[in-house]
Amino acid sequence: MTAILVILLGFFGIVLLVALILGGIAVGIYNRLVTLRNEYKNQYAQIDVQLKRRHDLIPNLVETAKGYMAHERGTLDEVVAARNGAAAVRQQAATDPTDANAVQKVAAAEGVLTQSLGRLFAVAEAYPDLKANQTMLQLQGELTETENRVSFARQAYNESVRNYNTQREIFPNSLLAGIFNFAPASLFEITDPGEREVPKVSF
Repeated sequence: MTAILVILLGFFGIVLLVALILGGIAVGIYNRLVTLRNEYKNQYAQIDVQLKRRHDLIPNLVETAKGYMAHERGTLDEVVAARNGAAAVRQQAATDPTDANAVQKVAAAEGVLTQSLGRLFAVAEAYPDLKANQTMLQLQGELTETENRVSFARQAYNESVRNYNTQREIFPNSLLAGIFNFAPASLFEITDPGEREVPKVSF
């Protein structure tokens, strides 16, 4: 009887030890996924800051151009509409950057905004007084700087997303990712090659 008790205690001890080891591994994986998710959310916040700065510059740009480009109302309205659309989806995505669909909508809206800004600056080339306007030149410099910051922030975000997605897809992490609802994150990508370029703002 004592021998059986010793065997049972030994068996339960081994089971307990294995459970503790597996539990420790699971906790480590969970914590790693949480850390990586928080990292890419933080990186998205950096993109959001720069996009907000971009969106805040555009009304001033349009107001400055309006005085010189009275016959280009359609182009100016297009920029304003693209800016407002991009700002709306940016605000929505900022509330939950883990929503891959929302991040993709932001990237698409920013692509539309970039295209409309490109058209505005192309039309502005025909207005020498506008090209020489100090306010316009200052806004041009700030917009170029902001575009560069957006690009750097996007690179850092995409790297964080790749790290997170890789960790959630490898085994055994994928098991826990499914159980604890660690959804895949979306890269901040601009799919049209023409949209990858910073809008030309040189006068």
